[in-house]
Amino acid sequence: MLVSDFNYDLPDERIAKYPPKERGTTRLLVLNRKTGELQDSYYKNLDEFLKPGDVLILNDTRVMRSRLFCELPDGRKRELVVLEKHGDEPQRVMYRGKLHDGDGLSVSDNKIIIEHIIGNGIAEVSSDTPLAELAEKYGAVPLPPYLHRDADENDTKRYQTVWAKNMGSAAAPTASLNMTDDLLKRLQQKGVIIKYLTLHVGLGTFLPIRTDNIEDHKMHSEWFHIPKDTLEAIINAKRVIALGTTVARTLEYYAKTGKTEGEDDIFIYPGFEFQIVDALITNFHAPKSTVLMLASAFAGWDHLKNAYNHAVQEKYNFLSYGDSMFIC
Repeated sequence: MLVSDFNYDLPDERIAKYPPKERGTTRLLVLNRKTGELQDSYYKNLDEFLKPGDVLILNDTRVMRSRLFCELPDGRKRELVVLEKHGDEPQRVMYRGKLHDGDGLSVSDNKIIIEHIIGNGIAEVSSDTPLAELAEKYGAVPLPPYLHRDADENDTKRYQTVWAKNMGSAAAPTASLNMTDDLLKRLQQKGVIIKYLTLHVGLGTFLPIRTDNIEDHKMHSEWFHIPKDTLEAIINAKRVIALGTTVARTLEYYAKTGKTEGEDDIFIYPGFEFQIVDALITNFHAPKSTVLMLASAFAGWDHLKNAYNHAVQEKYNFLSYGDSMFIC
């Protein structure tokens, strides 16, 4: 199976460069994965497609303001992106510009030391003040690179879910960006059960696949935790609905391994058999991406590609700040 098999034409004007003026006003394309039938709707009408007894699972991770602008002693500027840190492992950053072992960088009056250049633009660093604290105080939102712009004040709020809780993500669980408190309330009033898990999204989610064969790609790992009450709800669910690919791969990793916490490196592509997820809410993904392959595994590539072509023709907005799909 080749990476090039999962390609489609995405015009630049179909990529949402900014969030909608009002959260939740985006569109929703409903795809029946058994028949391929399509229905155009709106995200705010999601409650029309869910039923009492459904369990909707959300990712409660919180995006770090992980983009730090620093200076070398001679005044040269450098940019760091703080990567998620798990347990006692060394603190790592991605960097732009030349850096060497032992270089000292300043952020305001705080010092960051480059301990070891690992390669591929990643370094191990140390600092007197924890980098997570520096990022939260001085950092900026790390927008996806394909937006080709710096974050503004609006992104600080909008590149975050309304229920974001557990700090640790380098990127947002984007299908959740369109969800509102009002819609969650209406879903609960209908009898839909809302539960949470945590998966800290890593910057690896934006990295291109550098192999021709899908099977040769090594998936990046991301820390996750599934609470006991979420697992209990799954057992009694009429349907388990994953809000986003982050939730889908966390649940399916649990189904595969039985682990409720740790590092999740599952790579889901066509041929994968889903054990837990019955329906998926997800955004429109970039060509040749791992998340597109996950959606293809769930919906079937023929059905999904037809849905994407329909979405392009009907002028849906794509990627992180764009419209969504409900695949059921």
